[in-house]
Amino acid sequence: MPVDLDRPAFELLVDRALDGIPDELAALVDNLVVLVEEEPPEGEPADLLGLYDGVALTERGFDYGGVLPDRIFVFRKPLLAMCEDLAELEDEVRITVVHEIAHHFGIDDAALHDLGWG
Repeated sequence: MPVDLDRPAFELLVDRALDGIPDELAALVDNLVVLVEEEPPEGEPADLLGLYDGVALTERGFDYGGVLPDRIFVFRKPLLAMCEDLAELEDEVRITVVHEIAHHFGIDDAALHDLGWG
């Protein structure tokens, strides 16, 4: 049975996941915002858990600047639907946040899968 958790409580799980990022890595994050959305955008798979939209740090050149922040989206409803309990949800939120932040650092899905963060 899916987990039932309201949006403010879900956002706290996302905040906890962000707080768990090591300080050395968090200090390197640049021009990034993390947003909670209810569902993935139209045209994306309905079971998508997260999405990175931006220019990875490894792709930014000397002329990068004056742009809106990169965005990480964490999709609440698909995460709730896939989890059986709060502990599993917290773990999946953490995995999703780490996965999307890794994209900000230029790590692709294949490398993440090899590292166990697929």
